[in-house]
Amino acid sequence: MIIVCPLNKLEKIVDDHNPSHVVSLLGAQSDMPDLRERSDAEHLKLSFNDISNPREDLVLPGANHIDALLQFVAAWEQQRPMVIHCFAGVSRSTAAAYIAQCALNDTLDELELARHLRAASPSATPNKRMVELADLTLKRDGKMSAAIASIGRGADAWEGNVFNLAVSI
Repeated sequence: MIIVCPLNKLEKIVDDHNPSHVVSLLGAQSDMPDLRERSDAEHLKLSFNDISNPREDLVLPGANHIDALLQFVAAWEQQRPMVIHCFAGVSRSTAAAYIAQCALNDTLDELELARHLRAASPSATPNKRMVELADLTLKRDGKMSAAIASIGRGADAWEGNVFNLAVSI
């Protein structure tokens, strides 16, 4: 199971679900959470801003970030949950969760996975650049990007809801 949450819910989610893996996706200026006292989970910390186009003084998601995410997901044995969070739980974390599902289910339809994401989180607005980069890396021929475009922007929200995605559907 993949659990997606905003930063301010992370400690409770870690305490309640005892994940084996945690992915933190925060801006370059943000302090990364330290889970050593709370969890024995492997913890991937990626620093980039929630942008899809270059902007001065901000860090654009890059292929190196997506490669690190995909390697981390591939190493996950799926015996315990993986928690993925960003600051608000709306864009970077939902993109990473979708990317993880696609990477772990290379035969499943990208649109079906995107629709499951939308059903789980009405506010999910996956970061377009992250999905585009993963689409290239996973050789999905634009299907991931098209699927996310088809579900459209999520409902306006200051913070996303905590939600779960099955590893496979």
